[in-house]
Amino acid sequence: MMYDVIIVGAGPGGIFSAYELVQKKPGLKIAVFEAGNPLSKRHCPIDGEKVKTCIGCKTCAIMSGFGGAGAFSDGKYNITNDFGGTLYEHIGKKTALDLMKYVDEINVSHGGENTRMFSTAGTKFKKLCIQNKLKLLDASVRHLGTDINYVVLENLYNELKEQVDFFFLTPVTSVEYNDSIYTLHYGKDDTATCKQCIISVGRSGSKWMETVCQDLQIPTKSNRVDLGVRVELPAVVFSHLTDELYESKIVYRTEKFEDNVRTFCMNPNGIVVNENTNGIITANGHSYEDPAKYTENTNFALLVSKHFSEPFKDSNGYGESIARLSNMLGGGVIVQRFGDLVRGRRSTVSRIEEGLVRPTLSATPGDLSLVLPKRILDGIIEMIYALDKIAPGTANDDTLLYGVEVKFYNMEVDIDENLESPYKGLYIIGDGSGVTHSLSHASASGVYVARKIAETL
Repeated sequence: MMYDVIIVGAGPGGIFSAYELVQKKPGLKIAVFEAGNPLSKRHCPIDGEKVKTCIGCKTCAIMSGFGGAGAFSDGKYNITNDFGGTLYEHIGKKTALDLMKYVDEINVSHGGENTRMFSTAGTKFKKLCIQNKLKLLDASVRHLGTDINYVVLENLYNELKEQVDFFFLTPVTSVEYNDSIYTLHYGKDDTATCKQCIISVGRSGSKWMETVCQDLQIPTKSNRVDLGVRVELPAVVFSHLTDELYESKIVYRTEKFEDNVRTFCMNPNGIVVNENTNGIITANGHSYEDPAKYTENTNFALLVSKHFSEPFKDSNGYGESIARLSNMLGGGVIVQRFGDLVRGRRSTVSRIEEGLVRPTLSATPGDLSLVLPKRILDGIIEMIYALDKIAPGTANDDTLLYGVEVKFYNMEVDIDENLESPYKGLYIIGDGSGVTHSLSHASASGVYVARKIAETL
């Protein structure tokens, strides 16, 4: 099969690439290959059940499928260059922000019209954070919620499916380049060809992306890995922040090691969930726009970034080894009361049950100090005490810590200001490029590349 454009991956980068190509060049023949299911068939078999251990589906419904890993992760679109990736280093800060705003307009017009845009602009909390050795990063955030995000994705798919060929449960095994033609292999002996190819495989495609870069000899360099825990506490503790800002990205520089610890993925009245990345079970969280689905808790991650160079470069391998240790000790995710952690003792079922915070994830009570390196754990403890100054109650004994939470980033692929690889017509975008780390940045990169391709066809 010959196409004008082939897109590998139906996450936000792939979706918005297809959307913009259809808008700019409606007659193009476009195919999207996706390893996972269409949105309607994405369902984790242990979702909602009191089962702690992933059963190892061939394709993870949480990480793969239409909408990508972000389909079920609270639908937060942060419009900022302060975090979420380094797209602006390639295309410029103004262009990046303009594209993120354009993506927001599309989301609003496809089902997100009644959702709220939050902003840190002019907030009194910036001063409060500075006074307590914390930094609140600038951002505007559209909170769709997991439920409304699903509606938006459903509407986008229904619009695109009439004009784009979608191949679900069809992972591409390899990519070849010869005489300006890209040949994509899939299935047993099937192939599809094109002159313009967009690769947008996300975090779940990191291993595959490595093999493609090796096969085509595309230069790469090591990226960072973020390690930490997911914190769960009563929603009232952070309500003064979340009511105004929803998502507060706060950075703290530790006194002991001068490492940066940051909050990530804040979910007011949300739930803690399992996440499966290449067979490794880690913690994550999300929440809903519908008040009927609210819980009495808020959760967020506390993460420390580690970036290795010589002689060790495998940041993801380091993160995987720590996550596997957690899985080995706890059969999945471990949960520990903060009071137990600082007292140097493991949490037990009875201690969790006697606590004042009801866990929203069925995890194994244990001891995170047996899993996380001391330097990282010391930084997290410091950060919790620092947050307690702006949100009293954060450092309560009954605050729950789920571990581990790991954010894996693809190695940074050699791409230019057009997000194009050294091979003409081969674009590498989204989290698979190592350049974007968020829904908004990945989506914006898709729009950007689609416009570049439209100019040449």
